[in-house]
Amino acid sequence: MITLETIQQARATIGDTLEVTPLITDLLLSERLGRRVRLKAESLQRTGSFKPRGGLNWIRTASRKELAKGLGAVSAGNHALGLAWAARAAGVSVTIVMPENASAFKVEGSRALGAEVILHGDINDAWALMHRLVEERGLTLVHPYDEPRIIAGQGTVGLEILEQAPEVSLLLCPIGGGGLISGIGTAVRALRPELQLIGVEPLGAASMAHAWAQGGPQRLDKVDTCAKSLAAAIVGKHTYPLCRQHVDDLIGVSETAIHDAMRHLMINAKLYVEPGAAVGVAALLQGNLELPADGDIVVVVTGGNMGWEELGEFLPLMVAG
Repeated sequence: MITLETIQQARATIGDTLEVTPLITDLLLSERLGRRVRLKAESLQRTGSFKPRGGLNWIRTASRKELAKGLGAVSAGNHALGLAWAARAAGVSVTIVMPENASAFKVEGSRALGAEVILHGDINDAWALMHRLVEERGLTLVHPYDEPRIIAGQGTVGLEILEQAPEVSLLLCPIGGGGLISGIGTAVRALRPELQLIGVEPLGAASMAHAWAQGGPQRLDKVDTCAKSLAAAIVGKHTYPLCRQHVDDLIGVSETAIHDAMRHLMINAKLYVEPGAAVGVAALLQGNLELPADGDIVVVVTGGNMGWEELGEFLPLMVAG
């Protein structure tokens, strides 16, 4: 069970190590919308995303048996970085399987933190290999989003937002597998039930919208988006019901909208972001989102892990937009 109490306990568990990330006012977007827009800059967290929250909470609450033979995980990159960082401090080995198209920046960063990184196929292939490694090596699988201790750690973002932005009326959160929004949603519904919570997905990897339409988690045949950090092919058995319970609506954003949002965040808000972190702002820039009558808008900016080579690939797209 994920409750407000488990999220508060997670905050107590990780709070001595992870700092509260800043809430930055996006002045240009606020002027354009006539409402104050504030950006929760998780891109400034350790390892460059929100993921160490869940990773550190998992490590610090794990049993000796869970840690004994090492950990295994599948990740597009940010979970790998967050878990590898937390595991290194605890002296625990980690094996990560990433899709072959994973960010070189994240692969190199995870290896630098001591993780064994294996590149294998697409995200579905990566999962198949990890399940074999768990059986062969006796690894403990640390799921990137569908694990209660991970969800509770990510939910600490919600506690911080409610304290930093007491006048928030609309909260926009990216969705990959749904761990972050599940944790945030649990905190928000317990403390501010009237707050509107909207999840944002790339149209090419809308796994939560697919699950809502199908009445439960169903694997996408493929994912196709520049937002690799959100490219989960299926949502979780925990995250699906939590999102159905706590999330008011889902919005899909195009690749062009993501490029526009990246340009806006880098040039106007002065935040260096990866594509998946920009989808919340992309939803606002699309202009088809009905805003509440009053109150602040908060957008979670989930990460900034993108190498120079990747940025070089995106620059023509961002300029063209």
